[in-house]
Amino acid sequence: MNIDKESNYHRIIKIISTKPELEQITKKILSNKRISTDDALRLYKERDVGFVGILANYVREKMHGDKTFFNRNFHIEPTNICIYNCKFCSYSSKINQNSAWEYDIDKILDIVGSYKNIPVTEVHIVGGVHPNRDLHYYGNIISCIKKMRPDLHIKAFSAVELDFMIKKSGMTLEDGLLELKKYGLDSIPGGGAEIFDTKIRKEICDEKTSSLMWLKIHETAHKIGLPSNATMLYGHKENYSHRVDHLNKLRILQDKTAGFNTFIPLKYRKVNNDLTHLGETTTIEDMKNFAISRIFLDNFNHIKAYWPGIGKQAAQLSLSFGVDDIDGTIDDSTKIYSMAGAEDKNPKMTTKELISLIKQANRIAVERDSLYNILVFK
Repeated sequence: MNIDKESNYHRIIKIISTKPELEQITKKILSNKRISTDDALRLYKERDVGFVGILANYVREKMHGDKTFFNRNFHIEPTNICIYNCKFCSYSSKINQNSAWEYDIDKILDIVGSYKNIPVTEVHIVGGVHPNRDLHYYGNIISCIKKMRPDLHIKAFSAVELDFMIKKSGMTLEDGLLELKKYGLDSIPGGGAEIFDTKIRKEICDEKTSSLMWLKIHETAHKIGLPSNATMLYGHKENYSHRVDHLNKLRILQDKTAGFNTFIPLKYRKVNNDLTHLGETTTIEDMKNFAISRIFLDNFNHIKAYWPGIGKQAAQLSLSFGVDDIDGTIDDSTKIYSMAGAEDKNPKMTTKELISLIKQANRIAVERDSLYNILVFK
């Protein structure tokens, strides 16, 4: 950020920051000092989302200027068969239900093979927690993909999937992750975190891997050289204090390991699940959540807007509320959000469309790899 632009930020923020408690928080942010959990809670309760957005945009531009990152990726969801019954989930099925699907290895390799002449750099693999599949079953899938496309970064399996498949294989957590790394696993997505508060977690996903285990899995992955992402599912039964607690636990772990690539707030969508009566957050609330995540997570280099979850227009708007990454091309290959009622029923953007969306927000499109190495400026 150039000196003139930074000075202008300081002037604008000084004019609109009139509450004493907000002025103190603002001074911390402008001085690159860490805000507290109490500060974050005050920002969440602040009604002027524009003010919070300006602060977040200041942090974003201080870190990345106008650069907005994306990658060329596609998703594979091997199965929606799942042992768990999460109340917010619109995706999972049991083995004998008509809605269940399960891809065999040939089907998965057919999907990978369909990208043979397409310059994708990442495959993202997540799905349900299948009762009959262990680490070696999925490890074989990874190995076969690597043989077909050795250049492809494989980001696969949420902590919840990992927890089950490693235990089913009778291995320790560290040994299981090391084994998957040998098979060819390159990094881990951030799914399954939901919300860390134990009371709320018990209400929405009681059977699932605990928050402590989620954190332990990611910490262990970082220890052995597997980077990962982090998420937070918001807009259901949680309140602001639960969100701050969640962000704080992530910040503490990142201080310890520096192994998270990016943080991705995931919006709860209300269709086809047991929490429909709760409704959904507004776009204003979504933007506030992005903004505070950017301000609070000072040790995370990137904040990502997952556009299939919030929609293309909201994702574009988020680029002014602290977000610097807009995910990837996706290529019509994920059903998790479309089944929950997201606007994009067939989530797909060409590289050209994605770049255009970024440029329309007066940002610079930067193609990256999965570890945020810059490939191309657009």
